[in-house]
This record gives sequence, C-alpha cells and structure tokens, in this order.
Amino acid sequence: MKLTYKYSSLIIGFAILALSACVSKKYERPAVKSDNLYRDVTTADTTTIADLPWKTLFADAELQALIEQGLAENLDLKQAIERIKIAEATFRQSRAALLPTVQADVSVTDAKQSRAALNFPPGININLETQTYRAQLSTSWEADIWGKLSSAKRSALASLLQSDAAKRAVQTQLIANIANTYYSLLALDKQLEITLKTIESRRNNVESMKALKEAARVTGAAVVQSEANLYAAEVSLPDLKRSIRETENALNILLAKEAGSVTRSTLDRQNAYSNLKTGVSSQLLQNRPDVIAAELALRAQFENVNSAKAYFYPALTLTAGGGLSSLDIKDFFSQSIFYNLVGGLTQPILARGQNKARLKTAEANRQIAFLAFQQTLLTGGQEVSNALYAYQTAVQKEETRVKQIASLTKAVDFTQELLRFSSATNYTDVLTSEQSLLAAELSGVSDKLQKLQSVVNLYRALGGGWKN
Repeated sequence: MKLTYKYSSLIIGFAILALSACVSKKYERPAVKSDNLYRDVTTADTTTIADLPWKTLFADAELQALIEQGLAENLDLKQAIERIKIAEATFRQSRAALLPTVQADVSVTDAKQSRAALNFPPGININLETQTYRAQLSTSWEADIWGKLSSAKRSALASLLQSDAAKRAVQTQLIANIANTYYSLLALDKQLEITLKTIESRRNNVESMKALKEAARVTGAAVVQSEANLYAAEVSLPDLKRSIRETENALNILLAKEAGSVTRSTLDRQNAYSNLKTGVSSQLLQNRPDVIAAELALRAQFENVNSAKAYFYPALTLTAGGGLSSLDIKDFFSQSIFYNLVGGLTQPILARGQNKARLKTAEANRQIAFLAFQQTLLTGGQEVSNALYAYQTAVQKEETRVKQIASLTKAVDFTQELLRFSSATNYTDVLTSEQSLLAAELSGVSDKLQKLQSVVNLYRALGGGWKN
C-alpha cells in the first residue's frame, strides 16, 4: 500500500511537470537575419574596434578628460542608472512571489451585544460585553504548478537586464556625442583661424589695390571690389563665433555643466584611428547594447505570454494560521492555542474574457517586441555601413582637396602677380581665385571633421564604448 502511494505521488508529480512544460515554453532566440548586414563588407575576421577601450580610440588628452567627466556626471546616464534600480526592485518583488507570505496580527476586541437583539427570556442574566485577546501568525503560498510565477520572475529578470543594456546604450551614445561635439568645436576653431588669416590677407590686398590705383595700374572699381571681398570674409565672423559658443554650450550640457568655455586641443593635432575592423555583422547581437536590450525586451514579453497562459489553469493555494486566542487575559497562555490549514484549487470558469484578453495582449506585445528587435538589428547594420562609407569618402576627398588647395593657392599668387605687373588680367580674376581658395580651405576642414566623426560613429554603431 505504501509502495503504491509512493508511485502514485511520483506519477502525479511527473504529470504536473509535464503539463507545466506544455504551458510554460523555454525561450529560444528567434530566427533573425544577422549575417551580411554590412554593405560591401565581406570578411570572416571577427576582430572589431568595438572591443577597443575608448581611450585607445581617442588619444587626445583633453577629449579623454571630457569623456570621463561625462561618464561621471551626465544626467541621461544617471537617469538610466535609476531605471536599473527600479528594475532591480521589480525583480526582487517577482522573486519573492515564489515564497509564502507571512504576517503577524495582535489584536484586542471589545464587543457588546444588545439584550433586545438576543431575545432571551426575562430573568436570564448574561454578560453582554466580551473582550477577545488574539495573537496569530498567518501564511499563504501559491504553488507554481504552471510556471506563472516563475515566468513572471524570468520576465522581470529580462527587464532588469534590458535596463542595464539600455544604460550601456546611453553610455556608448554619450561617448560618441561628446567626441563628435568636441571635433565639431575644433573644426569651428579651425574655420575661424582660416577666416581670420583670410581677412588679414584681404586687408593687405585692399592696401595693394589702393597703391596700384595711385600708380594708375588698376581702376577704382578694383579697389571697391577688394574692399567688398574683405567685408565678405568679415561678415562670416559673427556666425562662426556664435556657432563656437553654441557648440561649447552643447558640450557642457553633455557634461552636466553650466554654459562656459571648454578646454580643448586643435584640429591639426587630431589623427583619425585608421585600423577600422568591423568584425562580422552577427557580432552586433553581443556587442551593440540597443540590440541586446531589444532582444531582452522580446524575452520579457515571451515570458509574459507564458504567464498569461497559466491563468487558464487552476491555482493551488495553501493558507495556514495559528496563534493564541482567549476571552480572558489571564488564560491567554493556557488552553488558548488555535490553528487552521486550508488548501484549495481555484479554476477560472467565467472571468469576463480577462484571461483571453490578457493572452492576446501578451502575444501582440511579444510580436511587437520581435519586430522591434529585427528593426534594431537592421538599423545597426545600416549605421555601420554608413559610417564606414563616410570614412572612405572622407579619405578620398582629403586626398583630392590637398591638390585643389595647392592649385588654388598658386592661382591666387599668379593672378596677384599678373595684376601688379601686367594688364593681361583684372581684379575679378584675383577675386574669383581668392573666394575659391577660402571655400576649398573651409571644405578641407569639413573633410577632416567627416573623417574623425565617421570613426566615432562606426565605433558606436559596432557597439564600442561600454566594455571598458
């Protein structure tokens, strides 16, 4: 008989586990396209700059100091850390749901009955007022037969990890934003430097034109054109200075600082990191924080579907209570022990469609999370491709721009010399050459900025900046 009971218990236990496995599915990463996401990149080499510490990529000491300050003080990053704390609290709460609840209750109850309401015959004298003294412990526990509570715990864990991945995504974006804003500031400084040199050169040209006019080599029109050329350069100064100030202020926002000047180097001292290894695109699943966060969001919704399915099955709840209860405080610790133990199954029959609505909502949220996961992965591949191509085109432009500036510099020198010693040219030729040279020099600054920022963007797109 005992043996039969033992085997029956085992069979029932295995049956419950089997049914639970049918209700609660194990998460497996869905099939998503993660190969060949990088356009025109065919490599099996898994070496990637995403594994590099950001200090290796950014050798500028001033930039390193700014990034360190941003990582310590940035307000978006601090908000992300607080969201992790919220997720941690939710996870602890979901984990505690697997444990029984225990509560203590100590009470004194004074009750008085109405004699008229009791309807006793005349002459019967009873005590209508009683005091009840009670101290008890009660507990309740729901057996997680169908995995509802376990799925909720796994969902909360995935949400916690998602919050941590989101914080890392904020960190990688912050590093990129600081570096890109810093390089923009250096580029504006360089453009201001070029413009000031151009203004000084054009002032000298004005004086030269005046001297040539006195020597009857040029007309008054040439003098006026040289002055207009000077003013054209001078009028760009206020906008450049405004852009510099606004960029400094934007950088200070990233550092959680009040508006002010920023200690910085120069654009000429910057050398873009050139050993740009991308690895293979499937590495985005492990390296890029927003992709990781998107998959964890999917995993949380997957577990929510498991929990929603479990609501269709009966819940086994055990409750127990016990303690001391007495009508007289003198007898409180003698013959006043009481207890109760209740076990029950609750099977939903008519829940006004709540369970079906809960399941449909959970399944729709899971599908939304899956689509968002796919979208994030595709976006990551696109950003890597764009950044890599931006670097390649910047290198090409730099090579051609050097030749263009050299040719335009010679053109300016030649036309100025011809204007002084020959009547075969006029000031319009000089004006055209000088304007073209200034535009080319400013574009050269933009080329270098594009090269520097494309490295930053590639590093972030690959998921660099959070591992070290």
